[in-house]
This record gives sequence, C-alpha cells and structure tokens, in this order.
Amino acid sequence: MLIKYWPKETKLKFMSLRMAGILFSVAMLTASVFFLGTRGLNFGVDFAGGTAMELEATETVNEASVRAAIPFNADVNAAVGTDARKVIVVKFGEAPEALLGEEFQALTPEEKVERASGATNEFVVRTLQEKLGIAEILKNDTVGPKVSQELFRDGITALVVALVLMLAYIWYRFEWQFSIGAVAALAHDVIITLGVFAFLQLEFNLTTIAALLTIIGYSMNDTVVVFDRVREEKRKYKKMPDRDVIDLALNSTLSRTMLTSGTTLIALLAIFFLGGPVLRGMSFALIWGIVIGTYSSVFIASAIVLSLGMDLTKKSVEDTPGFQGAP
Repeated sequence: MLIKYWPKETKLKFMSLRMAGILFSVAMLTASVFFLGTRGLNFGVDFAGGTAMELEATETVNEASVRAAIPFNADVNAAVGTDARKVIVVKFGEAPEALLGEEFQALTPEEKVERASGATNEFVVRTLQEKLGIAEILKNDTVGPKVSQELFRDGITALVVALVLMLAYIWYRFEWQFSIGAVAALAHDVIITLGVFAFLQLEFNLTTIAALLTIIGYSMNDTVVVFDRVREEKRKYKKMPDRDVIDLALNSTLSRTMLTSGTTLIALLAIFFLGGPVLRGMSFALIWGIVIGTYSSVFIASAIVLSLGMDLTKKSVEDTPGFQGAP
C-alpha cells in the first residue's frame, strides 16, 4: 500500500508560511466578493422559482428535440435517473405571457405572479405532448416565487446558525482565541466557495446549501483535531514557543488529515464525473470545500490562534481532580 511510503515523522514549518497563506486568502476573498457582486450566483429552481422536469430519454426524446420543442429559453441536459435509466432533465422559469394564452393575459398583475409558474408548467407539458408525443413525465416539480424566497432565506439562516453554534462550541471546549480562529476559517471557506460558484456560474440550489453545511462540519472536525493536538502539545512543552508548538501539532496530524481528505476526495471525484449534471454542483462544492477546508485549518485557523496567543492557564475538565473521562 502507498501508505507505507508516507514518512513517519514530518517537520514542516507551516507557521513560517502563514503570512503567504494569509495574503493568498485575502486575494481569494477579494476575488470572491468581486464575482459575487458583479456576476452573482446562478440560482437554481429552488431559489429562483420555476420548474424542474424529468423525461425518459428515447430515440425521439433527446436534448436536441426537447430544446427545439420548447419555444423559450430552457436548460436541457441528459442525466442518469434514480433507477439507472437515462433521462432528460429540463429546467425553466416563467414563459413569456404571449405564450400562455388570452386567459392568462386577462388576469390581474397579482394573479399573474401567483399563477405564472403553474401556467408555464402546463404550457410546456402540453407542448411536449403535442410535438414529441410524450406520454409520461417522470418528475415535475414547480416552485413558486414566494416559496423560492423562503427556501433561500431559510438556507442562509441555516448557514449563519451553524457558524454561531460552532463559535459557541469552540469557545466552550477550548478558549476564545481558538473559537475566533475556527469561525474565521469557516467563514473563509464558505465565502470562497460561494465566489467559485459565482465565477463558474454553477447552479446554486438546496443541494449546494447542504454541501456548504457539510463543508462547515468537515472543516470544523479537521480544525478541532488540530486544536486538540495544539493544546495537548502546549501543556506538554510549556516553555516551547507557540509557533513551534503549532508546527509540531500540525505535523503530528498531517498524515491523518491527508488520508481522510484523500479517501473522501476519491469518492467525490467519482460522483462528480459519473453522477451526471444533477449531482455535479453538490459534488463540486464538497470537493472544493474539502481542499479549502484543509488549507484553512492550517493557514487561517492556526495562524489566527498564533497571532492572538494561547492562554491555557484555565483548567480544563480533564485537569480536574477525580476526572475519569467521559461516561
């Protein structure tokens, strides 16, 4: 196995590169904010509203024929369905009013807003049946504008709540310096991931929010492992400079980090290349999140703790006389 070629002990000077890492992160954060402000996120149906439809692919029902049959802009891609069948995934927003008939045009503006998505869905279904003879639609989900706004608000709220709870946990489990470093690293990972999505214009939907929450948990797990080893080494070598203590902790956890990240990346790369366009956005977010999360644990979280200093004079639960470990 390749693991036997991994050196038993590494002595890399991570903290000597912390300023280069911070400058690199500042550049990535600046670029991310720029792309978020200028290009924005490519919201999927979940957040922008509209319809996501799946059709069984046949000789006559393919990407080209479906795209030609729908008389307005629609996103059409081939994918593999849940039952391993090849399907055509169609995503679209609201159709021009002229296509929806006189009955729709006679509605009030408020009624048009409420019924536009449903009317567009009915129009597309009728059009595909007439032009391509489609008898069955495997999936047909429509999200109205009000629901999409609520989903987006709830998704962002979930991200913020996760960051706040992580801050509270690290503050309780370690010290305030560690909590600031950990949450700064998490915010760093989320903002840069959003910037990459804006730059590449990948679809941003509920699965992406789930991926971001997974990234937060994965990055926090990696950071906690490093912080726990930092605290352990600091108590063992009380007179050792903080920079050397952090380097020692990072080197001692390096093999664990690389093996965990590497095996996870293998699975995610398989999903990215073989899972089709439906899973591509989520798998890309997870791949990027693991890479940037591993990087931030070293060059952001640890570097911030070094800058703020480590005060371990406060007794931990483990140092309390009579402590026998967790039940």
